[in-house]
Amino acid sequence: MSHADLKELFAAALGAVDPAAAVKRNLALSGRVLTVAGRSYHLKSFDRVLVVGAGKATARMAVAAEAVLGNLITDGLIIVKYGHTAPLRFLRQIEAGHPVPDLAGVEATREIADLLRNAGHRTLVLCLLSGGGSALLVAPVDGLSLAAKQRTTQLLLTSGAAIDELNAVRKHLSAVKGGRLAQIASPATVVALIISDVLQDRLDVIASGPTAPDNSTFAEAVAVLDKYGLRQQMPREALVYLERGAAGREKETAKEQDPCFATTYSAVVAGLDQAIDAAGAKARSMGMDVELVTRTLHGEAREAARTLARRAIHARSILSADSRCCLLSGGETTVTVRGTGRGGRNQELALAFALEIAGEKGITLLSAGTDGTDGPTDAAGAIVDGETVRRATEQGLFPGDFLADNDSHSFFQRFDALAGAHAHFKTGPTGTNVMDMQIIIVER
Repeated sequence: MSHADLKELFAAALGAVDPAAAVKRNLALSGRVLTVAGRSYHLKSFDRVLVVGAGKATARMAVAAEAVLGNLITDGLIIVKYGHTAPLRFLRQIEAGHPVPDLAGVEATREIADLLRNAGHRTLVLCLLSGGGSALLVAPVDGLSLAAKQRTTQLLLTSGAAIDELNAVRKHLSAVKGGRLAQIASPATVVALIISDVLQDRLDVIASGPTAPDNSTFAEAVAVLDKYGLRQQMPREALVYLERGAAGREKETAKEQDPCFATTYSAVVAGLDQAIDAAGAKARSMGMDVELVTRTLHGEAREAARTLARRAIHARSILSADSRCCLLSGGETTVTVRGTGRGGRNQELALAFALEIAGEKGITLLSAGTDGTDGPTDAAGAIVDGETVRRATEQGLFPGDFLADNDSHSFFQRFDALAGAHAHFKTGPTGTNVMDMQIIIVER
């Protein structure tokens, strides 16, 4: 029953971070007073209410915003990943590319920027942001082509760079990231409701911080390229721009002292903590002891798998007979791509975990992205246990070879087809996005 239980625990986690529910908890209208994350705004002070945003969870956030504001919304536009839409009445939504930006994202971002440039001091802007916004809200700086931005993003995604490092580069190549969207909207009042998909819920990192002061610099962006040996592979126009910035010849991103932040307020309304807590509560209700491994899982997916496997094996060694426990972790690992296969960090972690626990009884892991996608694949993640490697080998599949080629998606696809397994975990778009979760059930 471990597979069914794992899916039930994951569903409980998702339910706790439903974007519409999170926004409704933080957005209320009483007469002409709008309360946003504890702050009150008298609508008689505003002539226009605009709603804009970007991210994988933003469509569900927009559903709640419409339910509260209705026809008080003057205009608005959100950008979502392909397939992550929701029915809306008052707001327009445009689908665009993720994790690599595309022309649809550029054109939609241009529309949002035009809306905000026309905002005045009697305009209230509600900005809905969630993970994925970095790719979806895309406006290359003047002189930088979309192709150069795409190539830079691809290089960083496969380098093993952490999300804050990736975003430090993206912010310094963007006309809207790193607080610059707030600059465009100034002097309007901007209120951002945010669903976090980064460790420690850092406002300057989520969606590359379009409404938050940026602490990173051009020099740090260039240092990221050097750290991962990307300088020679970078598009020349992007590298030259970053080097000019590091030399003080290009304008920095928006810093804390910028006047635009005097009329900008940001609040995180949902994140990984709520998801993990909900899964833990559900596991306890199912009679399991619960151990929180970490809320900040990071680093290479294979190393994370090794750490989690050791914890699981130890947990089983001290588990009393006929009992079960649940180990929970979450965060965002990275994958340094050296092979030619397809996969994502959750599928890679699951495959590496299967190799680490090969032959062990009573250990089952689910690793999945809470947004329902893992890398450029149709899977959210995968489920493995101590029998996965043996069953695969019997079918002529050698997990270590697939792992070496970063080809976890192909492994699970073929494993399910040949062994009649159900290892691939496919949910479709979930409507939310609070990083990844690993749920391990250990039993004797």
